[in-house]
Amino acid sequence: MDLKNKVALVTGGAAGIGRAYCEELLKNGAKVSICDINADAGEEVVQQLSAKYGKDNVIFCLCDVTDYPQYEESFQTTINVFGGLDIVINNAGIMNDRFWELEVDVNLNGVIRGTLLALKFMGKDRNASGRGGIVIVTGSNVGIRPYVSVPIYTATKHALIGLTRSFGYFYSLDEYMTLYMVVKILFLQDAYHVNLTGVKVIALCPGATETALVSDVKKQLLSSEYEKAWQRDTASSVVQKPEHVAKALMHVIQKGSSGSVWAVDNGQPPREVTFHSS
Repeated sequence: MDLKNKVALVTGGAAGIGRAYCEELLKNGAKVSICDINADAGEEVVQQLSAKYGKDNVIFCLCDVTDYPQYEESFQTTINVFGGLDIVINNAGIMNDRFWELEVDVNLNGVIRGTLLALKFMGKDRNASGRGGIVIVTGSNVGIRPYVSVPIYTATKHALIGLTRSFGYFYSLDEYMTLYMVVKILFLQDAYHVNLTGVKVIALCPGATETALVSDVKKQLLSSEYEKAWQRDTASSVVQKPEHVAKALMHVIQKGSSGSVWAVDNGQPPREVTFHSS
């Protein structure tokens, strides 16, 4: 996808990975709607990015992803201002297992709301002006390898992978070759949703990244007893910059198939994660 003049809506776009996404999209010629629950931070980011990339290319929409009407209004405002919508990035998320109901509502229900709204406004089957597009789900490395220290946060991120894979390919065929006993795995793409809506859904799962997601981990774990487990879970992590994740986003937008899941961690290039069915 050529990003020039494409329109992207980014939740949680006022800080961290979301802000980095917004700037990288603007660098590549896209127009960006920064959607965030923090109005002050969002307006400040819009001012900063407008000065660099032009005031006609970036807007702010107040958006609480747990509030469906407000979320829908963000979509409508974005389309009214920019004339369309091509990319939706479900990025807003929190990590606090002590407030697990809110955590589930933001991390999982918020992404479901965003994905369904994306299909409503971009889907060729739902909207006469729908032109298809891409939905990016910001998952996490814990959705691929569970952290025992944050079981509920891990659960939300596992669910996002299930959601993403259900929108694309998730079957595999083991083709056993007798010569040299080589096993070749062929992944079959089920294009049902893409054929129906014209919308691809892809997950990008960052590892440890320099953001405010973890501010005081002692207050974010279900129990203080879990702190040692957290240290074990994160012992091998190499913290990467949000800008590195944003560059991985560009790769995924260009190369990712619908339903694919990509990991980006330890400052390494993004890699597609494979899943073998039994």
